[in-house]
Amino acid sequence: MLHVPPYLNDYICSSLSKSLTASPVPRSSLGTAHCLSSFLSYHCFSNHHLAFLSALSQHPDPTSYSQVVRHPHWRNAMTAEIQALKANHTWILQPLPPGKKPIGCKWVFKTKFRADGSIERHKARLVAKGYTQIEGLDYHDTFAPVAKLVTVRCILAVAAARQWHLFQLDVNNAFLHGNLDEEVYMSPPPGYSTPTATPVCRLQKSIYGLKQASHNWFFKLCFVLLAAGFIQSQADHSLFKLSQGQSSTFILVYVDDILIASNDLSTITNFKTVLAYHFHIKDLGKLKYFLGLEVAHSPTGISLNLRKYTLDILADSGHLGTRPTAFPMEQNLKLNNADGDPSSFQRLVGRLIYLTITRPDIVFSVNILSQFMHQPRQPHYDAAVRVLRYIKFTPGQGLFFPAFSNLQVSAYSDSDWASCPLTRRSTTGFFIQLGTSPISWRTKKQQTISRSFAEAEYQALASTTCELTWLNTLLHDLDVHHSKPMLLYCDNQAALHIAQNPVFHECTKHIEIDCHVVCEKLQSGLITTRHISTSNQLANIFTKALGRDHFQALSRKLGITDLHALTREGVSTSYLHINAISAHISSHSIYNSLFRNYFSVSNCLGFILRS
Repeated sequence: MLHVPPYLNDYICSSLSKSLTASPVPRSSLGTAHCLSSFLSYHCFSNHHLAFLSALSQHPDPTSYSQVVRHPHWRNAMTAEIQALKANHTWILQPLPPGKKPIGCKWVFKTKFRADGSIERHKARLVAKGYTQIEGLDYHDTFAPVAKLVTVRCILAVAAARQWHLFQLDVNNAFLHGNLDEEVYMSPPPGYSTPTATPVCRLQKSIYGLKQASHNWFFKLCFVLLAAGFIQSQADHSLFKLSQGQSSTFILVYVDDILIASNDLSTITNFKTVLAYHFHIKDLGKLKYFLGLEVAHSPTGISLNLRKYTLDILADSGHLGTRPTAFPMEQNLKLNNADGDPSSFQRLVGRLIYLTITRPDIVFSVNILSQFMHQPRQPHYDAAVRVLRYIKFTPGQGLFFPAFSNLQVSAYSDSDWASCPLTRRSTTGFFIQLGTSPISWRTKKQQTISRSFAEAEYQALASTTCELTWLNTLLHDLDVHHSKPMLLYCDNQAALHIAQNPVFHECTKHIEIDCHVVCEKLQSGLITTRHISTSNQLANIFTKALGRDHFQALSRKLGITDLHALTREGVSTSYLHINAISAHISSHSIYNSLFRNYFSVSNCLGFILRS
C-alpha cells in the first residue's frame, strides 16, 4: 500500500492511496489520460528509417548562446563558422564611422543528421538582425524566388509515377557567396573577441539575416545553373530543367536547400560535380527530410508528412496530453468579432498555416482562424485549440503519391454563398489532383459579394481555372503533357451552363469580366467541365465546417494517409485509407484496376516501407 508523504497532507492525493497490486490498469491510464502513443505508431517503417525518425525527435536544437556555451561540440561549431567567415573575407574590423549604426547578430544552432539517423555534425550559423536595416540605406533589392510548395508536391507526384531518383543537397554558407554593394556595419558576434572594444564588422559579403542576402545568393546560383545548360522555368523561377537526349534533370531551389529529381543517375553525379566546383556543398543523399517534410519511399509510392513539426506544435502549445477529436471544427461554426478575452494566438495560427502543406483536411479551419489574427478573442482561441485536438488525433497524417498514376489532372471547385457573417462574402474552395496524387488546394474568401449562389460558384470556377492554367505550364516544364482536357468538377448546374453558354444576359451582366476566363479556357480545350453530386464534391471540405461523418468520408478521398496510425486487426489504417481513395477514383481513372489490385489484401504487407 502506498502512503502519502507528510509534505503532501495539504493536497488531495487520493489516487496515491490505491494499491499497486490492484486489478490491472492500462499503462496510459497511470499517466496522461490521452497518451500520445495511442495515436502515433511506427510499425510501418524499417529499422533504418526508424533510426532517422528517432534522431529527429530526440535531439532538440538549442535556442540561445547561453545554452551552448558550456558544450564543447557547439563551441567547436561556432569556431568553425567564424573561421569560414574569415576565410571568405566576409568582414573587416574597423571603428564605427560617425552617424552610422551597426546592426546586431545572433547564433542559430541546428543538428544535422545522416540518412541512418546518426548525427552528422552540429552546425552553428551566424545570423544578422536584418529587421533593423533601413531601406535605401542598408539595402535596395530584396526579392528572391523560392520554390512553391505546389511545385514540390508536383515533382514528388511525378517522381513517384515515373520512378525518378530524388536527392538533396545543402550549400554550406550559401549567402556568403553573394556580393554586397551597400555599406553595412554589424556588431561583433557573441563570444567573438576583438583586438579593441571599439571596432565593428564592416560586411564585405552577404550574410544570413540581411534583407538582400537571399537576392544576392539566388542571382549567383542562377548564373551558375544557366551556364551549365539549365533552363529556368517561367511557371516557377526556382525550378530549373536540363534535357540531354532521354535524360531529364530537374533542380528545385529553396534558399540553400536543393532538391534534385532525374531519371539518370550519371547526370545527377555530373551536376553535383559542377556545383561543387563553384560552391561548397553537402551531399545529403536520398531525399528524406526537406523543409521539415519527412519523405518516405516504398515500391508503392512516396509518403510526405510533417510528423515532427506537428508534435512540436503540440508540445510548444502545451497540448500533448489534450483530449483528441475526430474533426477540426464544430459543424456550421461561425466566428465573428464578439466580445471576449483577447488571446495571443498569432504564432500558433502561423505554424498551423505551414502544417497545411501536407494537411488539406485542416485548410478551411486554419483559413477561418487566420482572419482574426489582428484581434483574436477567446472563441477564436478555443477554435484553434480544437484544431490542435484534431491533429493530436492524427499527428502522423500526410500525403501519399502512388507509384501507379495516369498523371491526368482533375479538379473540384465549390463555394459557400455569403458564408462570412461579417462581410457576407462567399468562400471559394478547390482541390486538384494529378492522377490520384493531391497537388493543390485552397480556401479563400472571394473579393466581391455575390448576388446569387450561381455567381459564387462561377467565381470559384474562375479561381480554379486560373490555377489549372498555371499548373498546365508547370507540368509542361516537368515533361508531363496532356492530350486530353483537364477535368473540372462542379456541383452547380447554373454555373456550368453560364460557363458553356454565356447568353444568360440577365444572370451574368453583373459578373466581373475576369471571371469569364472559364469560357475562354473551355473554348481553347484546356479544360472540360463535369457535373458532380454534392455528396461526392471533394471541395466541399474546403468551404464549410462539416460534421464528423461527412468530414471523415471526404477526407479519406483526398489522397491523405497516416503511416503512423495504429493497426486494426493487423491491417494498417493507412492501407484502409488507400483503399478508400481507390474506390473513389473508380470512375475517373483508366488505371483504377491496376491501382486497386496493387493495394489488395494479399499485398498489404508490401506497403510497409523498407527504404
